[in-house]
Amino acid sequence: MGNNVILIGMPGAGKSTLGVVLAKTLGFRFLDSDLLIQEREGALLCEIIEQKGLDGFLSIEEEVNASIEAENTVIATGGSAVYGARAMEHLKGIGTVIYIRLSLQEIISRVGDVKHRGIALRKGQSFSQLYEQRCPLYEKYADIVIDAEGLSIEKLVKMMGNRLKGTILR
Repeated sequence: MGNNVILIGMPGAGKSTLGVVLAKTLGFRFLDSDLLIQEREGALLCEIIEQKGLDGFLSIEEEVNASIEAENTVIATGGSAVYGARAMEHLKGIGTVIYIRLSLQEIISRVGDVKHRGIALRKGQSFSQLYEQRCPLYEKYADIVIDAEGLSIEKLVKMMGNRLKGTILR
């Protein structure tokens, strides 16, 4: 297994925010796969979904995530990364996958405007249906599950560091 840490979870779970702090704590680099996608496509996530459709976006996301080559890096993925089986197997192969788990209520309070966030919702799909669909996938791919409800960034980073001891940290 590689020595990277891959963060998965719903939009608003704090993957990017926690990822930056965790990377500093571990002395690792930080990579946000959503930013890689935007850079490659020259557009915001919401624009890519608008232009290429949801399936087009998911295909691009899987391709980008499956091509990530990194060492000593904390990688924050987009919430829909778990739809790309090939990419998730690749990410599991290069590191330890941590699922940041939060309740639907907490996620909704953090997300705000779903359309502006570039969240991969199917036509007619509610945010709660999306949550119900994704949670089993996050559980499936996670090596470690962190219950983040009501915890500060500092406390979560400390929990992650403790759980990672013996996996990537020597």
